[in-house]
Amino acid sequence: MPMQTLTQRLANPTRFMALSAQLLPWLWGAAAAIIAIGLYMGFASPPDYQQGHSAKIMYVHVPAAWLSMAVYALVAASSFGFLVFRHPLADVSAKAAAPIGALFTLLCLVTGSLWGKPMWGAYWAWDPRLTSVLILFFLYLGLIALRTSIEDESLAANLTAILAIVGIVLLPVIRYSVNWNSIHQPPSVSRLGAPTVHPDLLWPLLTMAVGMTVLFAAMHMKAMRNEILRRRVKALRLAEVQLAGGYARQPAE
Repeated sequence: MPMQTLTQRLANPTRFMALSAQLLPWLWGAAAAIIAIGLYMGFASPPDYQQGHSAKIMYVHVPAAWLSMAVYALVAASSFGFLVFRHPLADVSAKAAAPIGALFTLLCLVTGSLWGKPMWGAYWAWDPRLTSVLILFFLYLGLIALRTSIEDESLAANLTAILAIVGIVLLPVIRYSVNWNSIHQPPSVSRLGAPTVHPDLLWPLLTMAVGMTVLFAAMHMKAMRNEILRRRVKALRLAEVQLAGGYARQPAE
């Protein structure tokens, strides 16, 4: 019973608005500080012995790639929570996270193309990893388009939640696509055993990953606040319309 009470408290939009108002300034500040430190460490790090200074694109590309999948996992988990448990903030979380996930996925694709040009001689190749990440980007766009194309918000929430859960099968495809005759570099950090990245390059990469994750947390929290406020304004306007309609139907004395 105490656990249910705690869950209900965390799920309360009013409590979320109060807590997020306190946390947001700290999250923005922490994200800016950590990313600044990570960029300084990245620029000060030595060039890669094979790829030279072009390898430093990974300090943005790799965290963006990690976040593109992590954010989609959050969208799917939030969608599951909405469909199964009807969590009051689950649909808000899923809706708020999708555009941010699309942004990180686009950043991953753009920086990957810039990195690929000097390494592969082309900005794009129909490689299993690149293609599967591109599909993930289109999946994000599909969730956003489906949500905005349906006027009934309840129906839109249910349909996008189902699509998000079905789309989770793409994440393991992306994860293991480098093993399918891929020209993409295999995992060098998230692998069994010790990372193959030199510590001088690994620490800036991990710092940037932490900074961009905190940045996502701030962006997501801010987007959730905006969505809650939008729904409250819509509910108030609907109540005003219904109240005005009730007065209009009253018989004149």
